[in-house]
Amino acid sequence: MRRTRTRLARRIDIGDLAFRVITEARADAADLPTIVLVHGIGMSSRYFARLHDALRPHSRVVSLDLPGFGAMPRPARAVDVETMAAALAEVVASLDAGPAVLVGHSMGTQWVVELGRQRPDLVSRVVAIGPVADVAHRSAAAQARALAVDTFLESPATNWIVSTDYLRCGVPWYVAQLQPMLTYPIEERVRELTMPLLVIRGEHDPIASARWCRLLRDSAPVASLVHIPGGPHNAQRAAPRAVAAAILAHG
Repeated sequence: MRRTRTRLARRIDIGDLAFRVITEARADAADLPTIVLVHGIGMSSRYFARLHDALRPHSRVVSLDLPGFGAMPRPARAVDVETMAAALAEVVASLDAGPAVLVGHSMGTQWVVELGRQRPDLVSRVVAIGPVADVAHRSAAAQARALAVDTFLESPATNWIVSTDYLRCGVPWYVAQLQPMLTYPIEERVRELTMPLLVIRGEHDPIASARWCRLLRDSAPVASLVHIPGGPHNAQRAAPRAVAAAILAHG
């Protein structure tokens, strides 16, 4: 029997911060976990599409476009990680789905870790894919160099999504969010998590090194680390089934 799926896209405003929330679930998904996908700096929900589809048979999947990214309006002010996470917590609370699995990629890992720290009642697990900012790359120049290396590892389709999303984001808003990304001490914040942390790293990720990901795993009270064979920084696009399997297996 073919299962009916429901897809809903809506905008949620938290003060002056606007979020786009894309929810998709099977009609019989009431007892399935809710998994929330949070993109990184400059990006949008587009690069989560493959992971979204891989998770959909097993969960209620929610993909987000954060303020200033994708097609969402840019705030008139810089937004630090703590403020963005607090607003994101209100979005997650509005899902009315009980504690959710929060999956962040790149800078998205900072927002989901901080949300887990601020509102543990809303979060069952935190998943950090390609977490930043690696202490070996904690400057704008070092991040740019690592990102440039990564472009040679990604597929042409992924590079197209990344480049066009960066253009949509625009330089001013990207730069406004870069400083909070470089100064947020994620290696300290994971120590305060009361829920399990799963770190996922593409085997060849030049942005989140193996040593850095082991440091985050070892810093959190309860944590696991999964390496995706051959994966680049955007492992969720290069190997969506493997990433989905890791997320579901560590439930």
